[in-house]
Amino acid sequence: MLPILSVRFHASGNGSEPVRDWLKSLPVDARKVIGEDIKTVQFGWPLGMPLVRKMEAGLWEVRSAIPGGIARVLFTTEGPAMVLLHGFVKKSDKTPQADLKLARQRKREVHDE
Repeated sequence: MLPILSVRFHASGNGSEPVRDWLKSLPVDARKVIGEDIKTVQFGWPLGMPLVRKMEAGLWEVRSAIPGGIARVLFTTEGPAMVLLHGFVKKSDKTPQADLKLARQRKREVHDE
């Protein structure tokens, strides 16, 4: 079975991939959970709660319960690709505005808005 979406990391202007770097900084068990959740989205898209929540037009979050916390990976789609824009470990019930703002900025870069 082929995935519905391919996955790619957003690359910043200097060529770095912030979500890849963030994932590498996490413990192995957390990376595994997030990776499995992203794979579920790849093969089952479109999905809704509890795994995926639409934040606004063209912006979704993958919701992962990791050991010791809750991780979020914000993404957009571009054609048949899931573009990972921003990842963070959530510390409160609401998604912090700074994290949303950063994801929106990266989404605009992906879509040349």
